[in-house]
Amino acid sequence: MKNDSIGRSIHAEYLENHVQNMTVAKLLLEYLKLEDVEKVFGIPGGAVIYIADELRRQRDQFDFIICRHETGAAYMADGYHRVTGKLGVVLTTAGPSGINALTGSMNAEAGNSAVLTITGEVPEQYFGQGYLQEGVDAHLDVNAIYKNAVQSSAMIPSASSFQTLIEQALRNAMSRPRRAAHVSIPNNVAGTCVVPKATPKSKNVGLPFPKSPENYRTEPSGADPARMEQVFAALAAAKKPLIFLGNGARAALRDPRRLEKLKALADHFAIPVMTTPDGKGIFPESHPMSLRNYGMTPCLWPALYMKERDDADHYDALLVIGSSLGELATSPSAMLHYDKMLVPKHHCMQIDLDQSVIGRSFPITLGVVGDAGAAIDQLIDHAVNAKPSGDTDARREMVMSIKNSTPFEFPTERAGNATPLHPAAAMRIVNELVTDGHIFIDAGNCVGWSLNNMVIDPPNQFHIALGMGPMGFAVGAVVGGKIGAPDKDCVAIVGDGAFMMHGSEISTAAQNRVGAIWIVLNDNDLAMVSQGMGVLFPPEDEWDDYYKLGAPDLVKYSEGLGAYAVEITQEQGPDDMKRELSMALNRARTDNQPQVVVLHIDTKPMPKYGWPNPLPQADCDA
Repeated sequence: MKNDSIGRSIHAEYLENHVQNMTVAKLLLEYLKLEDVEKVFGIPGGAVIYIADELRRQRDQFDFIICRHETGAAYMADGYHRVTGKLGVVLTTAGPSGINALTGSMNAEAGNSAVLTITGEVPEQYFGQGYLQEGVDAHLDVNAIYKNAVQSSAMIPSASSFQTLIEQALRNAMSRPRRAAHVSIPNNVAGTCVVPKATPKSKNVGLPFPKSPENYRTEPSGADPARMEQVFAALAAAKKPLIFLGNGARAALRDPRRLEKLKALADHFAIPVMTTPDGKGIFPESHPMSLRNYGMTPCLWPALYMKERDDADHYDALLVIGSSLGELATSPSAMLHYDKMLVPKHHCMQIDLDQSVIGRSFPITLGVVGDAGAAIDQLIDHAVNAKPSGDTDARREMVMSIKNSTPFEFPTERAGNATPLHPAAAMRIVNELVTDGHIFIDAGNCVGWSLNNMVIDPPNQFHIALGMGPMGFAVGAVVGGKIGAPDKDCVAIVGDGAFMMHGSEISTAAQNRVGAIWIVLNDNDLAMVSQGMGVLFPPEDEWDDYYKLGAPDLVKYSEGLGAYAVEITQEQGPDDMKRELSMALNRARTDNQPQVVVLHIDTKPMPKYGWPNPLPQADCDA
């Protein structure tokens, strides 16, 4: 009876809330308001005229940020979500515009960011007639393309189906783990009345409309108590336990109280914690029990703790929370894909909301389908009444001994003041100056230098897109991040190749008075590729000039787009960079103007990716 009563009250509440005299375009914005959306990123066009007009009419509630490229718009929406936790929204017109946004949408999907991409479509009555930028019923099926790239995609065929399909898209985007979703709306449908206005002769009372997102979606919030009791028991009894946190635990650990309790648990029970590259810094890397990040260009400490599998002191229990254990999270070098050293002697436990990744890459002894926050809370609760084992003091001393060794691949260069500027030293300076902000990392050598040389502690947040790894992600994402967190320092570390791909978004930042900062590692090369190819296919010097970029003047380029830009020359070093970056941070905070710091780095060093020995090639002439 109680459940029936609840059901009736919800039904009554839903029916009491009606909308009238609304087009699909206007109703779309009502749903975005429910989701607390205030920013829309994109580029308008002929196939979204009704939505664009509604955005103009409601500009007191929506800020339509006109970007310079649709891919950049999608990266901004992704960065905005990463910083705020809110739904990122992209709006583009039909045909090529919608496809331009695909890369950023796909990257959001791979990175578990909640991004909704809305693309226009030509009026249905012209399908199949060669209408400009037509997708459906022509060779370009935008809906089908998105269906193969993101969690869900749908074309809205009529006003009558709009509510069902938009609610499904929002359910998918705001699910856990977060996802990307897409809807395509033909122009004639967007301008169609969902429910006409009631008249004296009409009995129309309007269209039932949800009062909150909870009326059409929910999120998981639990983890199996019995299994979590087993997890804690295995950790507490282990001689050498280890916790491995992935990006899927980020949202849970943004709760400062939960993070403090997890830190206390790790310290009291002497359980070391490491993270994936995507999860770097969600557990403070300066904590006594932190082993920092594992995986691609890792900190050296995790391997020293785990020991090789045939070592008598190989660790015996691993708890993975919120990681799918993909390639870059589990491969400490290019020669050790899915390194089996990660398999402990006894207990391998994995907690994730997506059951399809549990046990996918590594065998497990116990899997738990559940929410990371709930799982961590249960571990904390079990720890309250438990006593540490007799191994705790010895383990704490072991970890302290390990941490006496350097965690960095280039410790002397990182700490030094040599010219030209060593990239490891550049990472140190960013680390010293950005202490309460968001650091966005692009693809290429930026990944290796930042992962190994930065020490990230909350409230700093480290954002990297290694699920798909596109060049240019951070160039756009830092703008969306700064829009979402105007009071925080938002800095992107990018290579010159990626910077030129989407550097036009500096203009978007300048127009909207967004004080984002780009630090450009300028070597006039696609260095990760050229250096890697030199190792794999020697002689190395034959690759030195093969991928050169034409030596553009990136300072003038940036200034022309509205940034305040400076450069650190080959004759300048870390002290010069520290002075210029400090001033750039201050200008961004006070002037709301985008800032670019171009670093003419030492081109010789290479992150220690662990490339294999030169690859053998078949002799086709033999």
